[in-house]
Amino acid sequence: MTAVLDRPSDSSPEVGRRSPLRRRKPRSRAGKAGPITYTLVVLTALVSVFPLYWATVAGSHTNAEIAAKPPPFLPNATLFENVARASEQAPMGLAILNSVLVSSAITVGTVLFCTLAGFAFAKLRFKGNGVLLSLVVGTMMVPTQLSVIPLFMMIADLQWVDQLQAVILPTLVSAFGVFFMRQYLSTALPDELLEAGRVDGASTHRIFFSIVLPVARPAMAVLGMLTFLTAWNEFFWPIIALTAANPTVQVAIANLGSGYVPQRAVIMAGTLLGTLPVLAVFAVLGKQIVGGIMSGAVKG
Repeated sequence: MTAVLDRPSDSSPEVGRRSPLRRRKPRSRAGKAGPITYTLVVLTALVSVFPLYWATVAGSHTNAEIAAKPPPFLPNATLFENVARASEQAPMGLAILNSVLVSSAITVGTVLFCTLAGFAFAKLRFKGNGVLLSLVVGTMMVPTQLSVIPLFMMIADLQWVDQLQAVILPTLVSAFGVFFMRQYLSTALPDELLEAGRVDGASTHRIFFSIVLPVARPAMAVLGMLTFLTAWNEFFWPIIALTAANPTVQVAIANLGSGYVPQRAVIMAGTLLGTLPVLAVFAVLGKQIVGGIMSGAVKG
């Protein structure tokens, strides 16, 4: 009976009160990284950086030193000599400038035109929408080699051989980019935003530049990054359309180290020289690219 009287009633202020120890919630460990995570990140970084480091080491030695056992693992001052030899064998400065112009033009054109086409296929209703999209996607299954001969005949008739527009114009739009932007805008762009723009009297062009482009920015960043790398590394069509006098980086590297015995040190030095602009672009624009990608994952 005494125990019942000593128990606080339901109306007592003590009911529902929790001890500070009980109110304290366990901290989430989702944002913490353990030693295994750091180890995997370090190993991944080392594996990714090693080819670039080995190109630096191989480009700073001779063929005999590279073939020695064990091979050298540290670069030396011979790198600058090999870079000079690479520049003598091929116009590396002109090649880098051409690659920057070609890659930048292709990237800007592909991102703009593919975003326009993706918006049209995703949100505009017109006759033959599905058929045209199927045709665009179907071109991805056609090998590039099948179009080389008619494409070369076309640029020959236009007198574009050994000119940069012969490399830029055929790749200003890609079927992958159109499909990629269409899939992204289909889910990321609400129809209510478009209807609100039309109610306010905005035209389709105004809607595209004021509403669609801000929404599509994360996908445009990803597409631009992939397009720039693909254009920079393209070798098959530039070596057909261009000559050694007006090359891109990949065409110039193909002309390095020629002879009975390939000069691997010169080839590696030229490869390293042709890689530096790409590294510079990502060093300068890396935060903007990652920020654009991550903004697409945040729901506002």
